[in-house]
Amino acid sequence: MKRQSKNLASFLEQRLNAYALAASAGVGLLVSAQPAEGKIVYTKAHDRFRYSSMLLDLNHDGVIDFGIPIHTTLTDSQHLSSLYVNVYRSQSRNGVVATSSRKALALRAGARIASARQGRALMIFEKEGQEGTHYYGRWANGGKGLRDRYLGLKFYIHGKPHYGWARLSVWFRNNEIEGVLTGYAYETIPNKPIIAGKTKGPDVITLPPARLGHLAQGASGLSAWRRTNSVAAGH
Repeated sequence: MKRQSKNLASFLEQRLNAYALAASAGVGLLVSAQPAEGKIVYTKAHDRFRYSSMLLDLNHDGVIDFGIPIHTTLTDSQHLSSLYVNVYRSQSRNGVVATSSRKALALRAGARIASARQGRALMIFEKEGQEGTHYYGRWANGGKGLRDRYLGLKFYIHGKPHYGWARLSVWFRNNEIEGVLTGYAYETIPNKPIIAGKTKGPDVITLPPARLGHLAQGASGLSAWRRTNSVAAGH
């Protein structure tokens, strides 16, 4: 019995806090008998962006998976603003749920994310000139922008594809694009679809947002943040 208890305790130490709580309620043996299942790892956020890029490291491994830069160009005759979802050269296989013309879809909560187009995609393009102001992209909404919509994302962990989402609100103010990232998540099982906006349920693990200090430190700061939350993430 002592040996069995020791093995069970060792096993639980490698599992998520949710499993540990379940074990303490008397269902630990049932959990340990089940094969490992995937989890949705959700990270809370509230990061505003206006003049700089929003960077996304979906699984907190210190590697930036996506960048969402705002570009603005002002000349004597026109004003141009754009918002893209970019993939980094080292992560060039990453993709975005988008149209055939590479316009990123503005998904609603509950949308199933199971495929993506490789490479970057346009969210908003705004052109103001003598002929008036014109807006393009699924997130532009005729110049009104959108609140609480989702980017569908595909990225790779150890060479295997995973699906995720990022929840954003974007709007125009004084002909400038602004936005806020309010959360993001990914599925730990390769090639398994994910539901946009899912943040509750037995297969969801919630992490606190990375502090600005961690982000400013780059990969080393993110590594420290990951170590702090490694138990909750199941790493």
